[in-house]
Amino acid sequence: MAAINGYQGYTAVAAPARTTPSKQTVPSAKTVDTQSVLKRLQSELMALMMSGESGISAFPEGDNLFCWKGTITGSKDTVFEGTEYKLSLSFPNDYPFKPPKVKFETSCFHPNVDVYGNICLDILQDKWSSAYDVRTILLSIQSLLGEPNISSPLNTQAAQLWSNQEGLFVVTLDVFLFEVWMVLLGVWITRLL
Repeated sequence: MAAINGYQGYTAVAAPARTTPSKQTVPSAKTVDTQSVLKRLQSELMALMMSGESGISAFPEGDNLFCWKGTITGSKDTVFEGTEYKLSLSFPNDYPFKPPKVKFETSCFHPNVDVYGNICLDILQDKWSSAYDVRTILLSIQSLLGEPNISSPLNTQAAQLWSNQEGLFVVTLDVFLFEVWMVLLGVWITRLL
């Protein structure tokens, strides 16, 4: 007797395995593959290089597209004008669905930067969107330098000085930068000896 709908006579016979056509889905944060992240980072690098933005730059460390070094120069007419800061950007495997970890490598006396270089910036935390890119991040940090969020400080001393005595903040910033340069000069001289 011929099998009909998986049955042969009155005895059940295993039905053939069903195959379903593969569906294209939007990748979730858990299923993003490394190649798509690398492609996105390469695209962002090219866009950043072509943008010609003043005072920001970033490039991968060697061949590792997941670790970048960035540079931000303080904007004109701010207390940070002309001061250059080095940043590190570390991209997670599920980027752009999760933000990169961004830290100041250069010491920065600022209300929204702690002594370890961590940055309090909403777009690097709960306000992150996959629409943001490296350029947006760098421009936001550059803007934050001149316009700190005093209501959410990581460095309360800097926040108090900024709020109450901007002139004293500038003097403290100058002393802080002088001390950083003296340390760097000492390291440089030690290496020469």
